[in-house]
Amino acid sequence: MKKMIFTSSLMWSLTLFAQGKAEQALKIFEEKYPQEKIHLLFDKKSYVAGENLWFKSFIYTGYEPTSVSTSLFVELYDSNKTLLDKKMIPLLNGEGNGNFALPENMKENVYYIRAYTTWSTNFSEEFQAIRSVEVYNPSSPEKLMIDTASGWNVTLHPESGTFIDQINTKFAVRLHSKGQKPLNWKGYITELARPDVKLTSFKGFDENIGSFKLTPELGKKYQLTVEDDKGKKQTVDLPEVISAGINLQMESSPEAIKYSLVSKNMGTESQTYTILGTINDQIVYKAKLNTLSDKIYTIPTEKLVNGILQLSIFNEKDDLLLQRMCFIQPKHLQVKKAELSKISFNGASRSQNIFNITNSIDSPNYTVLVLNGDSKSTEDENSFLSTLLLTGDISTDLESPARYFRKDSDADALDAVLISEKWKRYDWKMIMAGSYPMIKNKTEPYISYKGKVTLSGKPAANTDLNLIFSMPDNGTKFYQIKTDQSGFFALHGLMFEDSIKFSYQLNDPKIPKEQVQVIFQPNYSYIPLRGALPRSYYTLQPRTPEDQTSPEVIKYTEAKNMYKVINEKATLIEEVKIIKQKKNLTKKLNDELSSLTFKNSNEVIFDFVNDINAGSYMNILDYLQGRVAGLQMQKQGFDVTATFRGAPISIFLDEMPASPSQISSLPSSDVAMIKVIRGYFVGGTGGNTNGAIAIYTKRGGVSGNIDNSSKPTNLKQITLKGYDKEIAFSNPDYSNESFKNISKDTRTVLYWNPFLEIQPKEPVKVEFYNNDETKDYRVIIIGYDSNSFLPVYYDNVLKP
Repeated sequence: MKKMIFTSSLMWSLTLFAQGKAEQALKIFEEKYPQEKIHLLFDKKSYVAGENLWFKSFIYTGYEPTSVSTSLFVELYDSNKTLLDKKMIPLLNGEGNGNFALPENMKENVYYIRAYTTWSTNFSEEFQAIRSVEVYNPSSPEKLMIDTASGWNVTLHPESGTFIDQINTKFAVRLHSKGQKPLNWKGYITELARPDVKLTSFKGFDENIGSFKLTPELGKKYQLTVEDDKGKKQTVDLPEVISAGINLQMESSPEAIKYSLVSKNMGTESQTYTILGTINDQIVYKAKLNTLSDKIYTIPTEKLVNGILQLSIFNEKDDLLLQRMCFIQPKHLQVKKAELSKISFNGASRSQNIFNITNSIDSPNYTVLVLNGDSKSTEDENSFLSTLLLTGDISTDLESPARYFRKDSDADALDAVLISEKWKRYDWKMIMAGSYPMIKNKTEPYISYKGKVTLSGKPAANTDLNLIFSMPDNGTKFYQIKTDQSGFFALHGLMFEDSIKFSYQLNDPKIPKEQVQVIFQPNYSYIPLRGALPRSYYTLQPRTPEDQTSPEVIKYTEAKNMYKVINEKATLIEEVKIIKQKKNLTKKLNDELSSLTFKNSNEVIFDFVNDINAGSYMNILDYLQGRVAGLQMQKQGFDVTATFRGAPISIFLDEMPASPSQISSLPSSDVAMIKVIRGYFVGGTGGNTNGAIAIYTKRGGVSGNIDNSSKPTNLKQITLKGYDKEIAFSNPDYSNESFKNISKDTRTVLYWNPFLEIQPKEPVKVEFYNNDETKDYRVIIIGYDSNSFLPVYYDNVLKP
């Protein structure tokens, strides 16, 4: 993203001035305290008790997938902030997915999903993801109703915070409510001395925001009156008009951001002002002004990314005087749109539908959701784009912020929203004083445990310990560690689901195993929510015998019952079955060959046992070349170098360190499997964090050199918890006779795949079957183009 954020002219202007106090402080903040944004996508907008709630998470730092966190914590709360369930899921390239099984007896109410990383808990909870979700239950004694009775109130926000005599000032008018806000409302301004004369009038852009302009006179007092479409009114006093000051005025256009510093009665004494423009935590613009005038300055935007640009004005003493945020090119979003091809839609009941996603975008995977064309989605309220570009960076109670990034969006409304907001990721005064966030919770790569070994109750210092672990159907693996002077050791970067059982023994056979004890403690923890849950515009009311169940809830209930049949009889179409079988064989091979310390979610596996074409290469260097993005194998005479993204990468042969020259002559026919691990993993040596090439030979059978026949006997055993396993999302396959007895299909979710892998040079195919009533299809696709640093987003309704 740094490649995109500067224009050459801006870079040149930054070199003209010595780095000031504010710039130095922000640089430290950017480097040491990267800020994460979290977006949650649910498979549906609302649910009935007894259903599964599937979710997908996207975690970004700035505008790129996070490289900070590798685990995400997701929690389910009721409206009283009681924790009902919790999950820990792994993140691969900033993405993770899981599900919550909602109990059959769950009461009808609004519930909340909270998502956070360990790193994000070091900062304000305002930037953790907390999303409300309605759960319906016709058997519940109370029902959900939209709260239309709660009142609303108004706050006023002058542009850049000043209201100065004779300076035409833009105001943002923000509505707030515990319930539903009025969609149609208007307002007008009067002078207190002449309440019957309207100085200016306006209409609200939406239920969040409105704006107006006013040129005030010193000594006069003004009042805002707001009225909704039901006749309710509220009056608010405007700020007191001051005689001297500066007003920062900004305007966003497709070509540039224009700004001016309009002042009055600031004296004739020479003063230098520094203007800093920042996006996220990076300075993209700097200027110095020796005089204040009405001159309009421009910041070119043709090479800037979409997002919030904040201008901050400092005086010679480094005091912050003014701030203002605006959005860069709101009507020209730099978003890659997934392209569909070979679309074959059939509107008939239970018919098969197919479409391909073209592979013109360099993305490792897509998230794909297909709904009934008229179905609501969580993307309607807070979309992936609105989180990435707006709400991920501001603390807000905005209603449906996704509206500001649609084709028909109003740029003036978004600008008014930003006038009413303040940047809260950092405080200039605090960081310039050297006061940065206190990092209490440090991140660990994936799952990490710390252990302590005691011998007869005393720490076993500098001792070799054998860990013997087993997982179902995966045999027995061995891993040797060495304790420190206090008897402690650590396991980092573990990647496994559910749980794993460890046995242990010291290397010294003379020491009785009864005297040895090992205690494990996780290096991660769920952090309690300190603040309040967000507001909900629903209330609970007693259910009466006359109440009718809504058609939507009836459909959800019928679909829930149908899924019980699907889960019992689900089979895959033949093509998918073949692919699945191949993947299962590769997974089985990986489980047989790899020890736990050489497993990682960010790994690429090449199966030489089940892929008949893999063994046709003379050596494995030729095979690896060009197969993993960023991996380079270079030969110069007899010397071989292996790098990943420009840095050396470790090589292991049967999980023992090896040099590139050792494998250069290894024929591919002797290889059972190769995996390329990208990034940190627990089996790395010497502090290696750049990953590894792990080569497994066919020596000793397909299982390599690890003897799986050895099993621990009479050893103490410990169970360690891993990531929570997601329940598989299944759909009916109406080409199979097993599904013919389904009486009614009312599914609203026709397809859900939170991790649709992309294979090079292969079409990305999506296949699903209709329900009994679908007429058109809402297709949502989310991804990330690693070449252009741009998000991939598609949300359209398609017809057969």
